[in-house]
Amino acid sequence: MAIVRDGMPPFALYQPASIEDALALAGRFGANAWVLAGGLDSLERFKDRSILPGAVIDLGRIDALRGVSQTPNGDVVLGSLTTLTEVAGHPLLRERFGVLAVAAGEVASPQIRNQGTLGGNASQDARCWYYRGGFQCYRAGGNLCYADTPEGMNREHAIFGASRCVAVSPSDTAPALVALDARFVIRNGGGTRTVAAEDFFVGPADDITRLNVLGPGDILTEIRLPPTWAGATHYFEKVRDRPVWDFPLVGIAAVIRTRGERIEQARFVLSAVAAKPWRLHGAEAAVAGKTPRDAAAAAEKIAADGAVPLTHNAYKVTLVRNLVKRAILGKEAA
Repeated sequence: MAIVRDGMPPFALYQPASIEDALALAGRFGANAWVLAGGLDSLERFKDRSILPGAVIDLGRIDALRGVSQTPNGDVVLGSLTTLTEVAGHPLLRERFGVLAVAAGEVASPQIRNQGTLGGNASQDARCWYYRGGFQCYRAGGNLCYADTPEGMNREHAIFGASRCVAVSPSDTAPALVALDARFVIRNGGGTRTVAAEDFFVGPADDITRLNVLGPGDILTEIRLPPTWAGATHYFEKVRDRPVWDFPLVGIAAVIRTRGERIEQARFVLSAVAAKPWRLHGAEAAVAGKTPRDAAAAAEKIAADGAVPLTHNAYKVTLVRNLVKRAILGKEAA
């Protein structure tokens, strides 16, 4: 059994006042550094000693990483340290990109949303209790997935995209960002790169040690929302055990454009069913050109294709099918 220690290990704390200073520190310490945003997930892991950084770079004093703005070409730019509370309540986001505002408002509790950041929520690590508890599983460098065994506790784990590891991405905002074609701006000592949201997240077949592309020296500085899906009909639902605090069992972020009485284009992205936000490409293609009622029937039929349930999470298959139908028809009609 893994031993959990409720005490932080020693580390050097740095609190830079500018992005440039933070980048210099991140480059200096490399893999020995931990970049801190809101700190909610990080501090828990420090206490459990599941990560042991030599240097912690606290971004909290960098005002340039906060806020919501709009560019002349219509992009909406969100600083990575913008709080979830601000994302949930910002008038521009509520009007143009409602699915992200709703998703941010469903994270945890008001106290956590006041401290937690958009970049931190999207970038958080897997919460599998074996991995978090110090077990030497595949994700932690071992040679076994404890959840994917006959005796494993896997009620909350993956039904799609598993490759040795069956942990899931716990983020509520990540599926909304993928649905909206968001772009992640990442800086390091070598320059700046922009990564599409769908490519920002990493599955275990590509790299079993992480859930996103951020590496040593990298800092996520902003997230950009292009006008592609601005004003589209949106739907977000998060199924969880308790209405406050809990991470999703299964969730969906959807945006839909219609022409007349038919669906022209749609995006359906699931949470908590894979190690990254899981986009339902087949369902998106199936609904194009159909009325909502016909689209819902077609999408529900194929939404869970390819799912491989574990011992205790077959219920997720039913949730996936129902959530896609509800995203098209609404809770009441479905």
